[in-house]
Amino acid sequence: MIRPIAAIDSQLGIATETGIPWKLPGDSAYFREKTASGLIVMGRATYDEFAAPLHGGENYVLSTTTAPLRAGFQAITGLQQLRAAHPDEDIWVIGGATVYRETIGDADELLLTQVLKDFNCTKFFPPYQADFELESQSADQHENGLTYRFETWQRRKPDREAPS
Repeated sequence: MIRPIAAIDSQLGIATETGIPWKLPGDSAYFREKTASGLIVMGRATYDEFAAPLHGGENYVLSTTTAPLRAGFQAITGLQQLRAAHPDEDIWVIGGATVYRETIGDADELLLTQVLKDFNCTKFFPPYQADFELESQSADQHENGLTYRFETWQRRKPDREAPS
C-alpha cells in the first residue's frame, strides 16, 4: 500500500517557510509508530531536514536531480520503481508538499493528523476528499494548547461517488 502520512491544519497547511509550525509530541509518536515498518519516501526538501535516515534503514528520496545523497538515502524517480522492487512492502510518503501532490494519485490510504487551527501555512497537502472517504478517526487530542485528531482515509471505490 502507498500511504501518505501528514499533519495538516484546518486549511490543508503542512508548513510555513520556517518549517512545521506546531509541536505535538503525541503526533510525533504516532508518526514514528506508523512508519516503523515499511519503506520511507520523501522529497528533496524533506531529505535536507534530516541528518540521518528514519528508523535506521534505507530511506528513499523522490528526486529528479542526480546530486549524491548521504549514506542511508537512495534517490528514486518514481513510486512505481519502488513498488516494483518491493511489491509486498508498505510505502510511507512523508512529504513535502510537492511529493504529496505528485504521489496522491497512487495512494491507497491517507493517515492524516488534523490540527484544528489555521497556521497561515505556505506549503499545503493536496485536496483529497473527492477521492478518499473517512474510514476512522480518533477522539480529539489536546496538547500544547491545540486540539487535533488522527484520521484514516481510504481511496473511494470507483462505483462510489463523493457526496455533493
